[in-house]
Amino acid sequence: MTTTSQNYFSFGFWQCKHTWKTSSKNTAWCLLGCAIGDLGTLWAFQTFGWGWAPMQIMALAMVNGLITSILLETVILKLQGMTLGQSFKTAMGMSLISMIAMELAMNTVDFILSGGTAQIRLSYLPLILFFGFITPLPYNYWRLKALGIACH
Repeated sequence: MTTTSQNYFSFGFWQCKHTWKTSSKNTAWCLLGCAIGDLGTLWAFQTFGWGWAPMQIMALAMVNGLITSILLETVILKLQGMTLGQSFKTAMGMSLISMIAMELAMNTVDFILSGGTAQIRLSYLPLILFFGFITPLPYNYWRLKALGIACH
């Protein structure tokens, strides 16, 4: 599975359907975990009207998204037969680069669409989730194909 660095830029490196499928599945699970914490935080601030600045809300939403993604992965791995300690260690070893990119993409799209108010609307969700998914996907593919390391 490991490839030399000179092949990363070749068209053929990016043509493995199996790797795209696996990295897409892993990215989708990550997106679910991140979206729960991120969008849940935005919803809570929007619903209860807590008086934070939009950038503070977005920062908290990103942190909560990272936490819920790690928690969801821990539960999934535990259900697949790992010990709780192994599950948590594996979840913590997920690519933070991928999760942070996902969170930044989701929050940037929401911030732009909401006019800087850090509020979510149902009509925004498809775009928020699309960009949250597509942004880290090439990195997750590369990491799996070149290094043999999945984010899950």
